[in-house]
Amino acid sequence: MNHLSKSGTYILAASSVGLAYLMVRYPETAVSASLQGLQIWWNKVFPALFPFFVLSELMIGFGVVTFFGILFEPIMRPVFRVPGVGGFVFMMGLISGFPAGARMTARLYEEKRLTKTEAERLSSFTNFSNPLFLFSVTALSFFHQPALGPVFALSHYAGNIGVGLVMRFYKSGKSNPYRERHTHLVFTRALQSMHEERIRHYKPFGRMLGDSIISSVTTLLTIGGFIALFSMLTQLLAEINLTDYLSSAFSLLLSGIGFSSDLGPKIVPGIFELTIGAHEIGEAQAPMIQKVILVCGLLGFCGFSIQAQAVSILAQANLSTKPFLIGRLFHAFFSGVAALIIYQAFHVDQKIQADPSFAFIEGPDAMTNPFFSDGPLITTGILILFIFILLGRTLTEARSTYKK
Repeated sequence: MNHLSKSGTYILAASSVGLAYLMVRYPETAVSASLQGLQIWWNKVFPALFPFFVLSELMIGFGVVTFFGILFEPIMRPVFRVPGVGGFVFMMGLISGFPAGARMTARLYEEKRLTKTEAERLSSFTNFSNPLFLFSVTALSFFHQPALGPVFALSHYAGNIGVGLVMRFYKSGKSNPYRERHTHLVFTRALQSMHEERIRHYKPFGRMLGDSIISSVTTLLTIGGFIALFSMLTQLLAEINLTDYLSSAFSLLLSGIGFSSDLGPKIVPGIFELTIGAHEIGEAQAPMIQKVILVCGLLGFCGFSIQAQAVSILAQANLSTKPFLIGRLFHAFFSGVAALIIYQAFHVDQKIQADPSFAFIEGPDAMTNPFFSDGPLITTGILILFIFILLGRTLTEARSTYKK
């Protein structure tokens, strides 16, 4: 523990005392902001992430990770210098959204499918925003322009690929080289390895499903705590006008690069909580291309709230969080540059003016609203199921101990 500095201790202690003082000084703000964060988690985050978390756990148990690991080895090892299983994490992170990439990376490291260096490298470029958030929430709900969905998605994905290409040099001397194998039998070999993996780690399906639910709900409860905490922190900092100073600094920075200074105050909430910042920028009066570039940057940075969720997961697995945090800075930069190129290359301004709904015949919001309206019911049902599973296992273990 000698690597822990005294200054770090003093800063953390002072920060916690200061936060406690602000909670006592502004109790109504603290409570209302926490409730607002928990409401977002209850209605949207939990029901959206839970199915993907359970599915990823089951796929690991069924050997699907091993299957994809062999298939993706010829791509992931030479390009990103991570094993083929990194391709599975990349794809599941892309589909599931924050912080699924960190969670699956930590899980595979704990199962010794990744070395420490490979896991830290992989965590830096598998942190994605959910496609539902990119297309429906950001493009349609915040910007009212379905045409922007592909711009946000392509920029976001290209930015993460750029992060992976940069971070392949992280601890460059500590990776296993890729040895080319005969590829004509790779699919058969992948299927055989998947079956062997399931045999080695066999569990009855009911037990595996129960483990998946418990693990997923536990992670989601932690995520809910972070959302509530950072929602409260953002509002408390606004109460003491600290966000005003940050807004002024961002306004000066944006003016220096030719952007509208009015966007400065809109960025600050997104530094802490991505959703709030993206909404504020989407509703701002400024050139569309500037708003798109800034939101793509925020999507890459993903906000302190989401970063804290991923950092907590990685730290619990004893993985360094520096590559992940550095990756967020690169991701913000690369995504912003990609957004500028894609926006101009596809003449998005002209297409929006000609036909605002050219990207979709029917906006995706029509598909997602029924789901989110049932979000509280889904969350309640899953938590009740979670409690019953825990009670059942506790009673079973108690009976086994009593018989002994």
